[in-house]
Amino acid sequence: MPDEFEEKQRPDVVWSPPEMALAAPRVVAVHDKLRYAQGADQSDLSIDGLPNYHWLMSPSALDLPKVMLEAGINAPADLVAPDGNRRPLVAIRSSPWKAGHESNPWHDDFDLDHGHVRYYGDHKPSTIGLPGATKGNRLLLEAARLHSGTTMEERLLAPPILIFRAITVYRAGRAVVKGHVEFCGASIIERLEHVVQRDPQSGRSFPNLVLDLAVVAETDIDGIDLRWIDDRRNVSMTSADSLRYAPAAWKRWVREGAIAIPRIRRRVLASTVRSAPEQQPDPGSKEAEVLKTLYRFYDGQKHAFELLASWVAAEVLRKSGAQYKEGWLSRPSGDGGVDFIGRIDMGSISASTPVVVLGQAKCIIPSSTVSPEQVARVVARLRRGWIGVYVTTGSFSRQAQIGIIDDQYPVILIAGGLLAETVVRMIEANYGGDLQVLLQSTVDLYAEKITYRRPEEAISSI
Repeated sequence: MPDEFEEKQRPDVVWSPPEMALAAPRVVAVHDKLRYAQGADQSDLSIDGLPNYHWLMSPSALDLPKVMLEAGINAPADLVAPDGNRRPLVAIRSSPWKAGHESNPWHDDFDLDHGHVRYYGDHKPSTIGLPGATKGNRLLLEAARLHSGTTMEERLLAPPILIFRAITVYRAGRAVVKGHVEFCGASIIERLEHVVQRDPQSGRSFPNLVLDLAVVAETDIDGIDLRWIDDRRNVSMTSADSLRYAPAAWKRWVREGAIAIPRIRRRVLASTVRSAPEQQPDPGSKEAEVLKTLYRFYDGQKHAFELLASWVAAEVLRKSGAQYKEGWLSRPSGDGGVDFIGRIDMGSISASTPVVVLGQAKCIIPSSTVSPEQVARVVARLRRGWIGVYVTTGSFSRQAQIGIIDDQYPVILIAGGLLAETVVRMIEANYGGDLQVLLQSTVDLYAEKITYRRPEEAISSI
């Protein structure tokens, strides 16, 4: 049966010159770098050697207002289409270089290779009222209602969430912080939550919204055809007709709803094996300095690193939504490849099952790698249904990663980059930003965390 949303032949349409000019696809793909200049001419295809954001989003031939990215959450006005009011799109912009400041006290998370972005709304410590008090959060709440729609009619009206991330580019040897964005995909609101955040500068708590966004797979042309957005901004087109250039993944979601999301989410399988530099913090970053400090602090007292690794593993697992409970550290000698033990409770309070977590910690020079044989020590201790976690200041060799993937071992690898990023988040949330306080606490508490128990006792004794 043909797809009812596939492009239809329109022999009755007589194309005007502007429409002829827009007949060719305008494609933007995930990770494309774009030049964003507020006053740029919509007729210029490129600026400074990069595609012009304003030409891609709203070419001058369309005679439509620009889709601006001046705020974190942006959207053109509603339009009255033949089938009712329609919001054409919502464009969100994350600015990592502002994270932790008064203007942006939250940290958005991007995992584009697995089609997931966790994005915080625009409520700030100084905002008065509930999370819907700001214009941006109102747009998100409105969009979330349609994205969670149980009927195809609701999902047809749901605006695509286009994600952009501010980036730094280098021109003539100079870092240019502003005026450039990276396209991060078209997405569906998978989940919206009300949360309470803490401003790292003032310590003040404030309410906000947080979204889990499912980035949809791109089409066989390796990108998103922005003529889809043109059609959604066309007042003469119904929402169903405006799907003619939409990604196949989006069309499937419109037809099937939330049940389709696992099958349409963007996945880049080849990227699961990462090079050593990709597993480490960016040189010169705050995380890189933190990682150096971690190695210097624990060099000579590496047993204490096991407690930090246990805390970091707990933070990483809980951040993913797991109900994780910390257990204990194993004795310093004869641990057999296990340094810490924990437990994940799978399911709900009334219906759950415990899963034992075995952890290994390895404090090594950040430039060095963990071999397949070292990872295999943890794998060898796993029983059916158990999970392993390996935390290191270094990186995992290519063969160690391939071994985990090919054999489908349930082992989570936390390399230096994620370790440092998690430690930064921990000290900002719980230690007043003081790394030394966190590090000293691992030394002070290490001895009392050691317990002479078998790992399987975690099922009943945590």
